[in-house]
Amino acid sequence: MTIVLYCQHVLGLGHYMRSLAIARAFAPHRVVFVSGGPPVGAALPPHVVEERLPALAMDAEFSGLTVTGAELEALKAQRAARFMAVMERERPEVLLVELYPFGRRAFEFELLPVLEAVRQGRFGATRTVCSLRDILVEKDDPQKYQDRVLARLNTLFDALLVHSDRSLFPLEETFPRAGEIAVPMAYTGFVTPHPSPGARERLRAAQGLGLRDGLVVASAGGGKVGGELLFAMARAWPLLERGEGARLRMFTGPFLDEEAFQRLLAMTSTCPEITVERFAGNFLDWLAAADVSLSLAGYNTTMNILAARVAALVWPFAQNREQRLRAERLAGLGALEVLTPQDFDPPVLAGRVGRLLRAARDLAPKAAPSRPMARSIGLDGAAETARLITAWPF
Repeated sequence: MTIVLYCQHVLGLGHYMRSLAIARAFAPHRVVFVSGGPPVGAALPPHVVEERLPALAMDAEFSGLTVTGAELEALKAQRAARFMAVMERERPEVLLVELYPFGRRAFEFELLPVLEAVRQGRFGATRTVCSLRDILVEKDDPQKYQDRVLARLNTLFDALLVHSDRSLFPLEETFPRAGEIAVPMAYTGFVTPHPSPGARERLRAAQGLGLRDGLVVASAGGGKVGGELLFAMARAWPLLERGEGARLRMFTGPFLDEEAFQRLLAMTSTCPEITVERFAGNFLDWLAAADVSLSLAGYNTTMNILAARVAALVWPFAQNREQRLRAERLAGLGALEVLTPQDFDPPVLAGRVGRLLRAARDLAPKAAPSRPMARSIGLDGAAETARLITAWPF
């Protein structure tokens, strides 16, 4: 089986990394991963081939594309032609489209021609499936938005897969007209990789960390937003009651601007126990090794936190409801704790991180620290997505 997986990430890394996790789960089937955002450079398994469209992204306010005018029109034409050529070459059994039609309306210039060609049978018996995360962002005109989504979904798609736990985040909570969806729909559970076996012990040994030495991992996703959290942690670190062997590892994300990255390096240069990096291919292993995680509250990072079972403080991105809704619901299950802007005051942040580090030290002789949760949460959404699609119909 050949699967073409389309993903357009516009600001951070979340959509890309979630789609890549799903692509990995299809092994040994061939996956052609059509991506259209800024380069990520993630390692691909042998059965996945990436077809990069000319890059387009949106600004931090989601007010428009970062390229405009004649250059934008030329890029659109190149991208649409490239995507169509991939479909004509591959003639896939399945076209898996991430987020659209629930989002990415700005990319209909390349999506609609392909989706309509699929409906006309141009590539053979291709089935089209929408791959959707747990929570949708709010819209200025909900009625018009929902009308458009339903019209596209019910006429151009064969199925919808929601990467969520229905009892935790039902689709109708953020898409009230879910009952009008006419195509088959299934919940897969959340999509996240899992730490590699022995990751905690291996990484901590490599860093010279003993059982009671604290390790804090602070991250900012892709890095276009969230840098404030890293600077706040850098300011709080000297005030932290952390023990002599404690370490802080910061991952800024590949898209943090260079000036901010250099300022963070300068701010931490006198602290040998702090390491600042842009990206780690084994980020989930670092979370498993950590005693405390600080991060934003995007889909991927929060699911990584649950998979690693690490004590976590998350700061929801304030642009829309998505991250706050997810963070507060998971906090209600005891899975993590939520930060507010007031917590960025260095003594306050040091106090919150210090409390979690002390709890980890108390547990250290017995077991790796983990957050107890009020209920289990399915985290094998990638495998379930692959199972459902390859065992069609569902």
